[in-house]
Amino acid sequence: MTPITSGPRRRRRTALVLATTTALLGGITSALPPVAVAATVDTNASYVLVNRNSGKALDVFERATGDGARISQYTRNDGAWQQWQFVDSGGGYYRLKSRHSGKVLDFPATADRTGLVQSTDANRTGQQFRLADSDGGHVRLLNRAGGKAVDVLDFSTADGAQLLAWPDTGAANQQWQLVKLGSSAGKFTNPIKRNGPDPWLQFHDGYYYLATTTWNSTITMRRSRTLGGLSSAADQVVFNLAGRPNGCCNMWAPEFHLLNGRWYLYYVAGQNVPNYNPTQRLHVLESAGSDPMGPYSFKADLGNTWELDASILRHNGKLYLMGSAIDGTQSLTITPLSNPYTISGARRTISQPTLSWERQTGAVNEGAEPLYRNGRTMIVYSASACWGPDYKLGLLTLTGSDPLNRSHWTKSPNPVFQRNDGNGVYAPGHNGFFKSPDGTEDWIVYHANDSAGGGCDMNRSTRAQKFTWNADGTPNFGTPVRLGTQLAAPAGEPAA
Repeated sequence: MTPITSGPRRRRRTALVLATTTALLGGITSALPPVAVAATVDTNASYVLVNRNSGKALDVFERATGDGARISQYTRNDGAWQQWQFVDSGGGYYRLKSRHSGKVLDFPATADRTGLVQSTDANRTGQQFRLADSDGGHVRLLNRAGGKAVDVLDFSTADGAQLLAWPDTGAANQQWQLVKLGSSAGKFTNPIKRNGPDPWLQFHDGYYYLATTTWNSTITMRRSRTLGGLSSAADQVVFNLAGRPNGCCNMWAPEFHLLNGRWYLYYVAGQNVPNYNPTQRLHVLESAGSDPMGPYSFKADLGNTWELDASILRHNGKLYLMGSAIDGTQSLTITPLSNPYTISGARRTISQPTLSWERQTGAVNEGAEPLYRNGRTMIVYSASACWGPDYKLGLLTLTGSDPLNRSHWTKSPNPVFQRNDGNGVYAPGHNGFFKSPDGTEDWIVYHANDSAGGGCDMNRSTRAQKFTWNADGTPNFGTPVRLGTQLAAPAGEPAA
């Protein structure tokens, strides 16, 4: 976003002066604001707030995620940094929580000209706002601590213009239209989970189930009847790793697979030591029944050397454990299984990062995920390194008969899914696949960053989109879509 051009600015002096210059300023309906009446909002939805005077959206300046970051106005793009959830504080007041940062709007002081910022949600009065109705379906945001309105400085119409506290005048630069996103039946918007790296999603018995990395000692899962509903669904702990001698902590990349009537939940975890990465190993849980949310019990450790990103490949009635281990470089591995939790042979390498785009940030092949169609077996994997913006997806196709034989896999020369700067999507990777509720559509779920400076951390968000197929039988994932873009929900999904 372009910063504000510096220079002198003059502030309106009083509401009386404003009232006498209505024709010049435009949009002021009265010298006195209308009577404040509480507007109705949906606390489960996301909103974009569009200023009546400028037509610009309330926006986290430069997509910041830290406390104290400035809030400004910017051309509407419906990105997560322009999406706000209303959290009820009681008494007709709400906190406005950013879908991008998880922080809430905050006036840290009550004086005129106090800049609007985002801060960690403490439910302080400076973070609470009442919605006062204005004409034409617009509202003013009145702060509980000082009674001041959220105001665009000097009636600016520029991108990046500052928002600040000013007495409630009812002026057009204090009026906001609430645009509800993802509210249309059969529609949803990404992200479906903020702070959701390494996602795994399945549709089962009428519900979507989603698990992501927690980076702590718990494994969590959320569920929803609709894909869009996952964004506000509660995370539930399905297993606690505390007390596990070989993998108590630092849980990554969970996946749950229905095998022989039970769910097996595979994950990566290590010991609670300062440099935990060398201790990361593959582990598996087993469900007591057919519910993806368990209960689960610990079943087995899967190997005693460093390995990441477990997944299950099925071929000719046999099961194989896929992972990522060090074989000169970080490579894709495959190991035969006699059942979902027992290794029955040696681990083999089936792909190393040999192509230039696989080595762009760091030489990495990981996150192998099976994809099947019309008798063809494929693996979609993540390449380069997750700490850079060029993390992307590659494709292997089984062109022979033996999944354990490296020469029976053929690698596509080009990535099949990668960053799109125009849509503000960086480092898309670590994916999974699921079918629409009616079974007619193929969908990809993946994580990505909102900026080129995003890292390999919990700020990555979960996104989903439908994909199609090329004439040669390979997947066509298209372009990663911009956050906030309204998409058609998967076919067969119940009405919201």
